Amino acid sequence: MSRFTCGRGTVLIAARLMLLYHIVISTNPDVLVALGKDQLQRLEHDLEMVLSTVHAKNKKLKEDLLREQQWLVEQQQLIDCLDQTEKKMSNQVVQFSEKRAFQELKSKMLKIKSYKEEILNALGEFLEKHFPLPEDNGIKKRKTRSSEEQDVQLITLHEILESLINKLINKPHDPYMTISNSFWSPYIELLLRYGIALRHSEDPSRIRLENFHQ
Repeated sequence: MSRFTCGRGTVLIAARLMLLYHIVISTNPDVLVALGKDQLQRLEHDLEMVLSTVHAKNKKLKEDLLREQQWLVEQQQLIDCLDQTEKKMSNQVVQFSEKRAFQELKSKMLKIKSYKEEILNALGEFLEKHFPLPEDNGIKKRKTRSSEEQDVQLITLHEILESLINKLINKPHDPYMTISNSFWSPYIELLLRYGIALRHSEDPSRIRLENFHQ
């Protein structure tokens, strides 16, 4: 490469740097407005990308949660059916073959119960990871103050859902549960907003789990 070529390249670089310098220090309102609009457009694009990512993640978490809850309710109903069958069979004098069938059925029921516990544990870990209790200076906050200045212990989203599930299964004729001070209000709004729970039509302080199995 000749000295002339190198010199010309140096001049071009210097010219571009000078142009950039004049743009940066320019007091021309048009230039400043153009630069400001460009920065705002870049910022808007970045924020839209972040918002899109957050919406996609929230949608995926909601779908996973709904599937887990629906499966859990179905398994609990199956266990209840097996429990009723066990009670009927235990009250009868059965022959050896019938007794053997009962033992096999009981063994399957125990396996289902064990699998149910695994699902509950997995659901608990999922909720603890993605929906923890509110934090105060990096420490999970399990206590807050009520209007009477009494300590109230907040419960996790997992505990709220488990209570709603038990209420729906044990009392299907009255599945509503009263919201207490131990329920963190953002989690209640989350369940209501995404159709996981429903508010009582006459008493807004009571909620129930949606019938996903119907």
